[in-house]
Amino acid sequence: MYARQVKSTLLTFGVSGKLIMNGLVMYDDETDTLWSQVLGEAVRGPLNGTALEVIPSTQTTWATWRELHPDTLVLDKNGGYRSDPYARYYTNKDTGILGETNKDRRLYIKEYVIGVSVGQRSKAYPFSVLNDIPVVNDVVGGRPVLVVFDPESATGIVYDRTVSGRTLDFSLLTIGSGPDFLIQDEETGSRWRALTGEAIDGELAGASLVQLPSTYVFWFGWTDYHPDTELFNG
Repeated sequence: MYARQVKSTLLTFGVSGKLIMNGLVMYDDETDTLWSQVLGEAVRGPLNGTALEVIPSTQTTWATWRELHPDTLVLDKNGGYRSDPYARYYTNKDTGILGETNKDRRLYIKEYVIGVSVGQRSKAYPFSVLNDIPVVNDVVGGRPVLVVFDPESATGIVYDRTVSGRTLDFSLLTIGSGPDFLIQDEETGSRWRALTGEAIDGELAGASLVQLPSTYVFWFGWTDYHPDTELFNG
């Protein structure tokens, strides 16, 4: 997800029909610049080289989202949520329209991963590993990060685990859908809701972790754009 304002101009985006390594290419109506959806960066046109502001977002099930945000609004697609035209693609061995660019066989090509980039460093966290290790304290590009994962809803979120200048280490308390997924920091014993990053009691009650941008993606798609990525193995 990106903010669509660049400097003082609010841009309106559309789909160009072009691809870069299977990644969608957008255009904006105002300048006719082409933008990489994956990179969030202008690749051709008057705004070439301009980066869009990344807004951290969460991919989850509708049921889990409603538990966390009961007053939420939903985009009306006139019944468009009833089926998924890509259902077959998730399970076959096709690697997009153009095929993979970087053949990295550390994982199966369509293993789902959560990808994180900090500066020039990137790291991938496979769902298959997070199923068994749902709370990960790590460092990416020198930044302390926390990765949490709810196997039931396949919801993964990445946070900066520094609060008020102090780096915290987290462990699992209870895992469950929505607000029932709880973690605890070792330094103060405060309890936190894993899928919102909010401390609900203890010394840090009321504090919130800063969510970091992350990407749900197939392994081949991540390594095409991040060929030097690190891989979390547990």
